[in-house]
Amino acid sequence: MEMEFKELKEAIDQAELVDAHAHNIVSLDSSFPFIGTFSEATGDALSFAPHSLSFKRNLREIAQLYGTEISLEAIEKHRQATGLRSLTSKCFKETGISALLIDDGLKLDKKHDIEWHRDFVPFVGRVLRIETVAEQILDDEESSSWTLDSFTKAFVARLNSLVPEIVALKTVAAYRSGLDIDTHVTKEVAENGLVEVVQSGKPVRIGNKGLIDYILTLTLEVTERHDLPLQIHTGFGDRDLDLRLANPLHLRNLLEDKRFAKSRIVLLHASYPFSKEASYLSSVYPQVYLDFGLAIPKLSVHGMVSSVKELLDLAPTKKVMFSTDGYASPETYYLGAKKAREVIYLVLRDACASGDLSLMEAIDAAKDIFSRNAIAFYKLDVVDVNSSGPQNRISLKSQMKEPDVQEDSSSFVRIIWVDASGQQRCRVVQANRFNRSVKKNGVGLTHACMGMPSFTDGPAEESKLTGVGEIRLVPDLSTKRTIPWTKQESMVLADMLLKPGEAWEYCPRETLRRVAKVLKDEFDLVMNAGFENEFYLLKNVVREGKEEYVPFDFGPYCSISSYDAASPLFHEIVPALESLNITVEQFHAESGKGQFEVSLGHTVASHAADNLVYTREVIRSVARKQGLLATFVPKYDLCDIGSGSHVHLSLWKDGENVFPASDNTSAHGMSSIGEEFMAGVLFHLPSILAVIAPLPNSYDRIQPNTWSGAFQCWGKENREAAIRTASPPGAPDGLVTNFEIKSSDGAANPHLGLAIIMAAGIDGLRRHLQLPEPIDTNPADVAATLKRLPESLSEAVEALEKDQVFHEFLGQKLLVAITAVRKSEVEYYSKNSNACKHLIHRY
Repeated sequence: MEMEFKELKEAIDQAELVDAHAHNIVSLDSSFPFIGTFSEATGDALSFAPHSLSFKRNLREIAQLYGTEISLEAIEKHRQATGLRSLTSKCFKETGISALLIDDGLKLDKKHDIEWHRDFVPFVGRVLRIETVAEQILDDEESSSWTLDSFTKAFVARLNSLVPEIVALKTVAAYRSGLDIDTHVTKEVAENGLVEVVQSGKPVRIGNKGLIDYILTLTLEVTERHDLPLQIHTGFGDRDLDLRLANPLHLRNLLEDKRFAKSRIVLLHASYPFSKEASYLSSVYPQVYLDFGLAIPKLSVHGMVSSVKELLDLAPTKKVMFSTDGYASPETYYLGAKKAREVIYLVLRDACASGDLSLMEAIDAAKDIFSRNAIAFYKLDVVDVNSSGPQNRISLKSQMKEPDVQEDSSSFVRIIWVDASGQQRCRVVQANRFNRSVKKNGVGLTHACMGMPSFTDGPAEESKLTGVGEIRLVPDLSTKRTIPWTKQESMVLADMLLKPGEAWEYCPRETLRRVAKVLKDEFDLVMNAGFENEFYLLKNVVREGKEEYVPFDFGPYCSISSYDAASPLFHEIVPALESLNITVEQFHAESGKGQFEVSLGHTVASHAADNLVYTREVIRSVARKQGLLATFVPKYDLCDIGSGSHVHLSLWKDGENVFPASDNTSAHGMSSIGEEFMAGVLFHLPSILAVIAPLPNSYDRIQPNTWSGAFQCWGKENREAAIRTASPPGAPDGLVTNFEIKSSDGAANPHLGLAIIMAAGIDGLRRHLQLPEPIDTNPADVAATLKRLPESLSEAVEALEKDQVFHEFLGQKLLVAITAVRKSEVEYYSKNSNACKHLIHRY
């Protein structure tokens, strides 16, 4: 029989391994006892460990590896004489582990940092334990200073800042309060839990269920935003946990929460002794994966084989992953890898013998289990070593989702912000300086940065912002990306802070976050946004000795020939955007001469705004490489159509779009929540225009009969209305999935634009505003019955200044700066009518 499965045995023995869950190795003089690596027992119970089946077997395995007597004393003597580096090198050489993911949150005396392990394994990634992060934060300051809001802000900020450095997050909630996670835990319960924890003294250990549930829910939101997987300890461990509460079936509430339906979750340790339960969950929940580390090698051979067989009773082989759960000693890695090969062979051999698998299917399953599943699940940038090609060791370009550039003096990082006039600006530092200090401390920036209009690099007089005073431009590391068009550089979006942890009240990104928090806290809603980017492609020509910019092409709307001419650009633009995790839905030639449009997928508002900043950078830079100028200016040519940045908006709760009506009884196909929110936006639209149409040039675009929304009205699929409700293909008949604002343009700061729109929607929800009847014809044909939106920036600014709602949401100081910048634009361009021609270089 063994000869029949020789090919399977060889494939398993030669497979390179991705160890997807392990912990740090400790120094030989650590207080952690070597015998502790053989058992989950501690204290007096550890004295009985040598009498367990797994201990006796593992002791023989290590003695054979080192060539010593089969005794704990002989092995420990050999360890001291050989030295840790030699031991580790030998163990890892024998394992065939080429990629290693370490949870460094396990408290071990004299443990080596992650960097140390890279001397023995080609790639080492970090798994971040969330409870450790939370405890470190609470240990940093006096207990009296913490509120739930301040803790939430600090915790989420810490996770976001660490995203580029990690491959996964992990929770040990099973050890603290069990797996019956309430993802709808109230703030009051969480606040009480926080008080209890901080009053218990330091060092902090979080065990309160309400606070644990709250922290895990915050973490799931982070995993959704950044597409990170979450490891969950399930099943057995040391006696700190209540095994009854470590049954993964308790996770049902979490797994059924539609907000986190796309989260990728891995249940660790084969969930032993609940392996059957874990197998069931993996079979019925698409987001659930399994890992059998710790069960191998801590159980008897029969226990290991039966546990893995139970996992495969229902779980797809594409969802089961290898790990050693190695910790403290390199021998734990050796034993985990050695026994995993033996056990997987026995399990797959029996599956072939019983007719469940063919031989080739078993070989394929082994390759999936040992490396391919983990590579895909953790999105490791690796060569598939277990493919059918030549067997080479794993080659990793980077441990991060977004590969970093070479860290030398020739590598640069662009730190990007968008000012009050909507101009995208950057500071650039060398990558080694960025990593040394800038990513933590940021760079200095003058207060005047948020008072600059489009025509000069000095602050508007009434902005009350001057060259006196400095803030910190601090990178949001979760947005750090390698620049697709120049691989030697990276770019990162920045927040404006007064000091670490304290946002400047003029910061656009923080303003959007602040308003989004109100929407979430008061109504448990999240606003999603998707932008359509219209822009002109211009080429430089010389006429009568003067340089000027003229359209790249002269085709009509959706012209095939125009697209054909521009297709080389789009073959660069679209892959570049996708490399930045920005979804492109479609693109085409627009009505203007040389005008094109790129439509982006919808996502949470804050990410939609970030994506828009990067999208503009990509389009402009790729065009520049081709010798063209891409401009998002609202009205490039007064005799041609303008360029908008139409935005589609929807409301989500628990992972579901709640903008549509629940059935066909609604008069307009919208839920009451959707109607009230949109009514608020329509009501405040004249004021909103001062932010989303920020230039005098913007109002040259917002004219009747140009699909730009010149009247204060809404309509169903009416592209002349300022607000259009949309029922895209696939939506149930009569139901509205989102609404579009036509008046926004490419000169607007996207964070401020979405913040003021969201604020208007919140006002609609608070006051239960109702929509007027929709306009089902060209609004220009019934203009006498409608209110014209502001025809100039001056009118919009006047409306904004009178609108008290935005004084609350935007803050008085920011509002003063915005209106000051707008007034300076009005004054300057009224005196310099031809100056708007230079805006193509600003936007």
